[in-house]
Amino acid sequence: MESSAIPIKRRKLDGNYDELSREELLETIHRLENVVEHLKNSKNKDLTGKVEDPKRKIDFSKYKKRRVAFKILYLGWDYDGFVVQDNTDNTIEYHLFQALIKGCLIEDRSSSNYHRCGRTDQGVSSFSQVISLTVRSRLTDEAPNSEELPYCRILNGLLPNDIRVLAWASVADNFSARFSCKMRTYKYWFPRGDLKIEKMDEAVKSVIGLHDFRNLCKMDVANGVVDFHRRIHDAAVTSVSKNGILHQAEFDMCELTITGEAFLWHQIRAIISVLFLVGQEKESPEIFEKLLDINDCPRKPQYNLSSPLPLNLFSCKFDDVSWIIDQESLSKVISSLQSHWTSSAVKCCMLENFLKQFQLSSSCSFPSNPYSVLFKDANSKSYKPLLSRPTSRSLEDRISHFVTKGRLKLEPKKSLPKSD
Repeated sequence: MESSAIPIKRRKLDGNYDELSREELLETIHRLENVVEHLKNSKNKDLTGKVEDPKRKIDFSKYKKRRVAFKILYLGWDYDGFVVQDNTDNTIEYHLFQALIKGCLIEDRSSSNYHRCGRTDQGVSSFSQVISLTVRSRLTDEAPNSEELPYCRILNGLLPNDIRVLAWASVADNFSARFSCKMRTYKYWFPRGDLKIEKMDEAVKSVIGLHDFRNLCKMDVANGVVDFHRRIHDAAVTSVSKNGILHQAEFDMCELTITGEAFLWHQIRAIISVLFLVGQEKESPEIFEKLLDINDCPRKPQYNLSSPLPLNLFSCKFDDVSWIIDQESLSKVISSLQSHWTSSAVKCCMLENFLKQFQLSSSCSFPSNPYSVLFKDANSKSYKPLLSRPTSRSLEDRISHFVTKGRLKLEPKKSLPKSD
């Protein structure tokens, strides 16, 4: 998820490994292993997105350019996140720039004035991610109203079939997909199981408004994030679809829908983790009020994050953006999505039939928590309340650490807005 960090190309390792949780240590080890493997396989790789293809070279100085926004859908389950990384090519952004350059829409990333709306993590998908950049145009001074390049068709012909461009828009030169976005909506889907959905919905209402979310995110102080105030405009937990052939309420699908101006790193996955605890009645709905009260709870209790698999950047709202849809291209997108749905639906039906046979022929009852695969704390036999757990370092300690190491320079302190 996008954060208001000072722009730094890549996240740096802190070096304080003794203070990391087990999950963070494993993540760090996995990342380092990937770096080593990637360096072995691509010793002299250009990570900026440049593609040398002599057959496709054109003289960009002979063409007009224009500022555009692209609306992008992607299934992020098999990718290592949206943002390009130095340890893998398996990112959405990497494939986007490969397509943009191969399609001769940009010369390279550095000259494209590129911005993204959201920074989604590994495994996270999107129905309406938005990027903005400056691309080659077919329009000329002599023919200003001629037909523009078929941007969607060009890019979709070069992208993997689980990354699709839905539409494009002509935007002002100062438009930024990140900073011009007025609202972002995320959705998170999960099976009901034995969760008390009404209590989860009651609890999540507490995050609406302007709050300091330092206890409900992963603090990214190393990259300059020192203000954790964010405004949430709406949040709800609802049941969205009934169970299939199993005819058991535990298999209903539910969703968290949350809308805000901007989000912190892992903020939504942290919120859904606490919501799962509320749904299991291990925590009361008032737990969010306590976690958001920084005076009474200045340090984040340690807890596991929920899985990124069900998370989706569902929509991004902008003022005065008129999307242009290529109907031919969109028809192909829908056909591609239907193919993905068919494959997934067949697998789902097969698994449901397997489960149904056990249901019919066995005296064994089904576990009441099918959501447990999404949340590590779901099956814990002995539960320790959040506010009684060990805590992470305080924000002030983290800031002091990075200032001392010379990796963080603080601007003059501004008065923070009051929480709602």
